[in-house]
Amino acid sequence: MRRRSFLHHAARGIAAASLASHTFAQRLLALSALDKKFSAADRVTLGRTGIATSRLAMGTGTVGSGHHSHQTALGVDGLSRLLLNGYDQGLHLFDAADSYGSHPHVAEALQHIDRGKVTILTKSWARDPAEMRADLDRFRRELRIDYIDLFLMHCLTEPDWTTRYRPVMDVLEEAKHQGIIRAHGCSCHSIEALRAAAASPWVDVDLVRINPIGAVMDADPDTVVSVLRQMKSSGKAIIGMKILGQGALRDRQDEALKFALGLNLLDAFTIGAESIPEQNDLVRRISAAA
Repeated sequence: MRRRSFLHHAARGIAAASLASHTFAQRLLALSALDKKFSAADRVTLGRTGIATSRLAMGTGTVGSGHHSHQTALGVDGLSRLLLNGYDQGLHLFDAADSYGSHPHVAEALQHIDRGKVTILTKSWARDPAEMRADLDRFRRELRIDYIDLFLMHCLTEPDWTTRYRPVMDVLEEAKHQGIIRAHGCSCHSIEALRAAAASPWVDVDLVRINPIGAVMDADPDTVVSVLRQMKSSGKAIIGMKILGQGALRDRQDEALKFALGLNLLDAFTIGAESIPEQNDLVRRISAAA
C-alpha cells in the first residue's frame, strides 16, 4: 500500500474510533450515577406550554390498537384503580388515546379526584378537518371533561405531514385559541416525521420514542437524541415513550430509566404499568435511579 493511501485509511480509522468512543462515552455518562435526585412525582413544566405536571405519565396503551391495550384489558374499574393509585403517589399526567380505548377508564378515575390537578393527554388518528372536529367533541364527551390539556395527532409517519395535514393542524390551533385544548402536538413513528416535527413551530408537544437499545424506535438512539436536542433548543415540550422498549427492557429497567433521566432532554416520560405492584415498583426505581 502506498504511503498516502496508508495514511488516508489510518486517518479514517482513527476518526471512526474517535466517533465511536465519543458516542460510547455519552451513553456511559447517561447511564452513570446521576448528579441529582429524581422522583416520578417531580413537578415539571412541559416546554414553553406553561403546563406543569408530574415527571412520570401513566400510560394506558401498551400494545394499544383497535380500541384495546394491556391496560384497558384490566377493565374500567381495574384501570381506574391503577390510575388512582398513581395519582395518590403524585402521578398527575394521564396518557390516553382513542386507539387504546382508554377514555372511559380515565373518565371513571376523574370522578374521584380534582380535575384541575390532572393533565390529560390524548391522541387522534384524524387526518381530515371534519374528523378532527368530531374527535375534539367526542373525546371530551367520553372523558367527561370540558377541555383537554394535551391533544396530539397520533402516529405520524409522513415526512411532509406538516404541509399535507395543515388543515387538520389549523383545527387544533383554533381549538387552542378557544380553550378546548391547552396545547397541540404529535406522536411520530418515523425519523422523517420526527424531523418535520422538530422543525415545525406549530408543534407544542412531541411524544418521542426513546430508549438505550433502539427498540421500537424511529432510528438509532444517537440519531433520535440529535433530533431531541433540536426540539429542546426551540422550546418544545418533549415527552418520552417506549422507555422500556415495549417490554424489551423489562429486565433492564434501571438501565433504561437512568438513560432517560440522564439525557437531560425529556420534560416527562410515559410508561404503562399493568398492575399496582408494577406501578409501585416503577415509582421506587425512579427515586432510586440516582
